[in-house]
Amino acid sequence: MADYGHALMFGTFLTPQNQRPHEVVALARLSEQAGLDLVTFQDHPYLPAFLDTWTLLTWAAARTERVRLSGNVLNLPLRPPAVLARAAASLDLLSGGRFELGLGAGGFQDAVTAMGGPRRTPGEAVEALSEAIDVIRAVWDPSERGGVRVDGAHYQVKGAKRGPEPAHDIAIWLGALKPRMLRLIGAKADGWLPSLPYLEEGALERGNQIIDEAAAEAGRAPGEIRRLLNIGGRFTTGDEGFLQGPPRQWVDQLLPLALDQGVSTFILMSDDAEAIQVWGAEVAPALREAAERERRAGGPPRPAVTA
Repeated sequence: MADYGHALMFGTFLTPQNQRPHEVVALARLSEQAGLDLVTFQDHPYLPAFLDTWTLLTWAAARTERVRLSGNVLNLPLRPPAVLARAAASLDLLSGGRFELGLGAGGFQDAVTAMGGPRRTPGEAVEALSEAIDVIRAVWDPSERGGVRVDGAHYQVKGAKRGPEPAHDIAIWLGALKPRMLRLIGAKADGWLPSLPYLEEGALERGNQIIDEAAAEAGRAPGEIRRLLNIGGRFTTGDEGFLQGPPRQWVDQLLPLALDQGVSTFILMSDDAEAIQVWGAEVAPALREAAERERRAGGPPRPAVTA
């Protein structure tokens, strides 16, 4: 059981399809209008049916005013970390501090290598992501003297100039499932961003434990690390199962994930405009209120949710 005390955030996970390119931007704007906190886009640079996610993030940032934006998650093997760091800082400056960095090791090896990227074993992917975090944070820190120098097995940076400094402390959220990646989150990252459909029963609790232990070993407080979760479902008039029902049912079923499993950011995987409106106008405020009420009351533990 874990509640790390973070204020709840709510967002959307949109498909960057290019057949009707302005529709995904309209959904990003709708997410903001619905009162949501975050808009994210999946990143598969090797799929010609998708817009380039970085270009879309920039365009969406220019068409919104308040909402935060992130990749969910950006494909590291096809995006060199030093360049990515400068691009992220630039977008953060241009958007007024509204960019967060969702990052992944790249799970589709054949597609990555077809685009000219490296083929890595699972262990090498973790090493590369760890090195990339070092590069990115160093580029973001112009207060340090001298250039950026990282002599890794996968990334070598030899005196690159630092900067620009982002408008705010950009969070690095990692998409991860396996123990080595989870330990990396505990040691170096700011958030864990898995997708609920890919999690086995008990995976959130086990993952939190691994992250917490790794954080403690690195001298960090587990509460420094935000726990995010991509979720899917369908709004219906009656109870048809987990996240298959009316908004009130969603609130009741998501509340234990927030207060018992530590999830403080819920991201709806949907391109349906009506669902996004219900998510922002009805579920998000009700769940936020319920969590705050139970936190104040110090209520009894709720039964674990399985899905």
